[in-house]
Amino acid sequence: MIRGIGVDIVEIDRIRAAVEGRKERFLKRIYTEGERDYCFDMPRPFRHLAARFAAKEAVSKALGTGKKGMQWTDIEVCRDSRGRPYIKLKGGAAARAREKGIVDVAISLSFNRNNAVASAVAMGVGAAVDPVATGDADN
Repeated sequence: MIRGIGVDIVEIDRIRAAVEGRKERFLKRIYTEGERDYCFDMPRPFRHLAARFAAKEAVSKALGTGKKGMQWTDIEVCRDSRGRPYIKLKGGAAARAREKGIVDVAISLSFNRNNAVASAVAMGVGAAVDPVATGDADN
């Protein structure tokens, strides 16, 4: 059962400027050590940093929180043995997922020369609450 979806697009040059302006502080606040290592091992690291930034935004939207109650590093983009990205939640992000009954977050990343984009789908088990039946739907 889908519990939330999120999407985000980021200009790669915006991430490049942030890294070049406040390199260590920005990198450590936003990215885990594993994410930093992966991105800087790539020929064009800013594309990969931007994709991960977009992923963190998209996941926070799918969790329904924005970034309230969590740190950027609570959402980590990892890669499996085939290179497929997956999300690891910890801290405030993991707590929010548990509260909402979210058991997995699927992620898709892409970039071109100028932008990086990510979409996230938060999934849970069981039936979701029907907003129409509870009167919470906007009409």
